[in-house]
Amino acid sequence: MTPFARATTALQLLAIDPVRLGGMVLRARSGPARDGVIALLPDDTLRLHPALPTEALEGGVDVATSLAQGQLVRHRGMLSHGCSTLLLAMAERTPPLMVTTLAQALDSGSKSALIALDEGVEEDEKIPFALSDRLAFHLTLDGLGQADIEPMLQSARSAELGSVQTPDHAIDDLVTLAVSLGIDSLRAPYLALCAAQAHAALSRRSSVTTEDITAAAELVLAPRATRLPAPPEEVDDAPEPERSETPSETPENIALPDEILLQAIQTALPPDLLAKTGSNTARNAKGSGAGRKRVGNRRGRPLPARDGAPRGDQPRVDLMATLRAAIPWQGLRRRETGHIGARPLIRPSDLRYKRYQELSDRLLVFAVDASGSAAMARLAEAKGAVELLLAEAYARRDHVALISFRGAEAELLLPPTRSLVQTKRRLAALPGGGGTPLAAGLKLGLETAEQADRRGLSPVLIVLTDGRSNVALDGSGHRGRAAEDSTAVARQIAQAGVETIVIDCGKRPDRSLSQLAVSLRGHYASLPRADARSLSDAVTTALDS
Repeated sequence: MTPFARATTALQLLAIDPVRLGGMVLRARSGPARDGVIALLPDDTLRLHPALPTEALEGGVDVATSLAQGQLVRHRGMLSHGCSTLLLAMAERTPPLMVTTLAQALDSGSKSALIALDEGVEEDEKIPFALSDRLAFHLTLDGLGQADIEPMLQSARSAELGSVQTPDHAIDDLVTLAVSLGIDSLRAPYLALCAAQAHAALSRRSSVTTEDITAAAELVLAPRATRLPAPPEEVDDAPEPERSETPSETPENIALPDEILLQAIQTALPPDLLAKTGSNTARNAKGSGAGRKRVGNRRGRPLPARDGAPRGDQPRVDLMATLRAAIPWQGLRRRETGHIGARPLIRPSDLRYKRYQELSDRLLVFAVDASGSAAMARLAEAKGAVELLLAEAYARRDHVALISFRGAEAELLLPPTRSLVQTKRRLAALPGGGGTPLAAGLKLGLETAEQADRRGLSPVLIVLTDGRSNVALDGSGHRGRAAEDSTAVARQIAQAGVETIVIDCGKRPDRSLSQLAVSLRGHYASLPRADARSLSDAVTTALDS
């Protein structure tokens, strides 16, 4: 089957058995192919967005109406509307609470099929595993255009699942095939069996045949594969088995032809299969920690209440702030509505929601220039500054990492840690001397910061140098190219949103470092006679500004 034919076939099977198959993961950017698949969805399709609160999905209390009527009024959630299909856009950005809500709906036998649109650009931007594992079909339309759109030949609305018989060994075959493809999910063989039964119903057959099992393996198992199946061993001069006179095409003893099945599966295997290792689906584990200060609606230091429902799940209404906003308008509203009574008239514009400031761990990434004759003095200052900051880390919840760049490369000497003993041990053997590969130090600092951000930390890159960069990224000693590489990496750091501090430790302020701080969109401090305490104070001042 072609990629578009797989998508249309999957939609047909979902129309027959949406409860057991769950839905489909469709990885595709906006284009004619994706629009063609969406156009085939039923008219009652309900669109979802990752930013929807849990109350919108499951239902909850209508606060404005409840306050106005003086009694508890609830509203229905989107999952209880009874629509046949749910279309989730930008599914790779689905927050954990929404993933849990949708997973519970699928496990409880929701009659609505879920079509999750995976619009991720990077390879690691994928739908959370807890959600994708429950959806039978994982299809991709990348690279398809208008010419690849094919008509849907069969109608799935008139087909019913009914009682489709399944041979006993078909289950064993699907489980064995899943193991040979490196699939560790127990749901995959079950979903493949459900797809085979739905495919038999689509073809108006009363029992599952080889064609149905092949189609199910191509649609369900192949996209989940993490390795190529081992070829069958060839046995020479093997005695030919005796042929039984009983026919072998009865539904009870279907022989699954491995060569046909593997040929069908190989057409649907992921193109990067050989590069995959581990689980059958990339489990994108972005840290849930806040890192930097951010405004939330669940916990943290209270902030003044504001109008408008905040982004997030289950916003909390600040009753006192709501009443303060509504009381001045009571006289005017009573005259307009003719309302008589002591009960206040509350309108949606009066609602005020609680806000909190959440704080969590921060990572200070020190990139220290360990080159030249003055390296030992700067390294001693850096050691003292790191130790001072680590001593305060428990109060400020900071982690510390140390990068040294000298010669032709940069090295991560101290991974993110809060251990004072480990830090002192690593700092004692910190080397020095050689060229100044500032671009390499900035690049390694960016990589360390991005890894920390994925773990939920808030990285701050602190560059300690005299500014005399003379080694390019390729290791060549070309000052002009080294300056260009440093500026290019600095712009990448700025685009990534990493907070930076540039500390000039030269005998005189270097103009190139101030320009580098501008490219980094960070802070600049000139400390020609810096000691450990002044470095620590400069970092603390820049962080608090």
